[in-house]
Amino acid sequence: MAAVRNEINLNWPAASRVGTGCNGLDNILKGGFPRGRIYLIEGDPGAGKTTLALQFSLDGVQKGERALYITLSESRSDLFHSAESHGLSLDQIEIVELLPNENDLLPEQQYTVFHPAEVELNDRMQRIVKEVQRVRPERLVIDALSELRMLAKDPLRYRRQILSLKDFMADQECTVLLLDDRSSREPDLQLHSVVHGVVSMDKVAREYGKTRRQIEIVKLRGTSYSEGFHDYAIVTGGVVVFPRLVAADSRSEQSPEPVSSGIDELDALTGGGLDRGTSSLLIGPAGCGKTSIALQWTATAARRGECCAFLSFEEAPNTMMMRAAGLGIDIRPHVANGTVAIERVDPAEMSPGEMVALVQQHVEEKSARLVVLDSLNGYLQSMPGEQFLAVHLHELLAYLSNRGVLTLMILAQAGTIGSQMQSAVDVSYLADNILLLRYFEAHGEVRQAISTIKRRSGSHEHTIRELKLGPDRIHIGRPLHDFQGVLTGTPKFLGGSKEN
Repeated sequence: MAAVRNEINLNWPAASRVGTGCNGLDNILKGGFPRGRIYLIEGDPGAGKTTLALQFSLDGVQKGERALYITLSESRSDLFHSAESHGLSLDQIEIVELLPNENDLLPEQQYTVFHPAEVELNDRMQRIVKEVQRVRPERLVIDALSELRMLAKDPLRYRRQILSLKDFMADQECTVLLLDDRSSREPDLQLHSVVHGVVSMDKVAREYGKTRRQIEIVKLRGTSYSEGFHDYAIVTGGVVVFPRLVAADSRSEQSPEPVSSGIDELDALTGGGLDRGTSSLLIGPAGCGKTSIALQWTATAARRGECCAFLSFEEAPNTMMMRAAGLGIDIRPHVANGTVAIERVDPAEMSPGEMVALVQQHVEEKSARLVVLDSLNGYLQSMPGEQFLAVHLHELLAYLSNRGVLTLMILAQAGTIGSQMQSAVDVSYLADNILLLRYFEAHGEVRQAISTIKRRSGSHEHTIRELKLGPDRIHIGRPLHDFQGVLTGTPKFLGGSKEN
């Protein structure tokens, strides 16, 4: 994943922070949890609370700290099984089971005079205190509070027990994670007011595809944090958080520099090439050559030794490389030596945050100078709603611009010939440059045309040129001065020869 920014709040020096074992979450927390306090990790069953708690404990062990994991719901064998599925070892973590005894099922063990809260709850709380005094941990996990809530039954009694635990832990110099599976129907706002911080882990249902997971810092007393929802995933190895991209954090001054496509006529059409740090939208119907034009820019940049990242939402990499080779654009050697990276993105499986993290990885770790998104139609499918695409895209394009990266975006329009073209979403105002591709009919043939209709960083050619794909090259013809109405799909021939 992308390198974590070393951004620490000045109110809390690094020594007073406790890492969570998850770099992305540490990034959101501006370095980790403030040490020696109590935090609530809440989420529905399957959200990854236990996995995150195990990462938190193992991070402490790796730093030479004592870690105690008290489980009130899962057995030791269940925890070890979960850890093994992620390739984690719990051998150095003190695990204590405080589960109901199987003898409690016997009739003679059922309480008749005292309420279970008066016996079992007090017994559990005393056991927790004794284990903490015995181990003297720097990190403590209590999994899960729903057991204590059900034993207390009375909200007032439950709150008093949590306050008593908080007062006890204040003298222990221990950072505590309390896990809660939201078994109650209403949010436990009283518990939120007691703890020093609240982390919410949510599963967002989608009509199709993989469940989207989001994490939010609801509260973090006494220090700043990155607000809002952040995507995360549960993978082999644990929870991976993808911090929400904030373009303002990567501002830098980049001098404009034109990037050639390798085709003189195409460079002339774009006013000398596309400038670094700008975004360009290639828009047109399916099959008109948008991806081929993007591959031409990619291959030319790779020949200069620049790293490029090509994110494909629709076409398989092998098919794309074979088709490009037929146009004289052989990027296979550049893919083999790592100069060009083609990433196949499945919008049904990858969240927007994960895709942004993938782009950051190529830019920050591999110094990519050109990024291609093919296409925005596929990118739209990974969004929770069309209204959020522009916001995500704005931050991503601003980040890439600050890094001096040339971005090419492809947007397929519905329809083939004619002026009534429909786009799934309008993002033209976000792009610095727009290249419009069209089909048109002339002399009994279906031809293709290309034109530049927007360039923010300077002047450009206002003509419409014919585009021919193959054989063995991309050919950009002379301006179509002999035709009028090319963009309508049925132009009028004004004179001249058929060859022109």
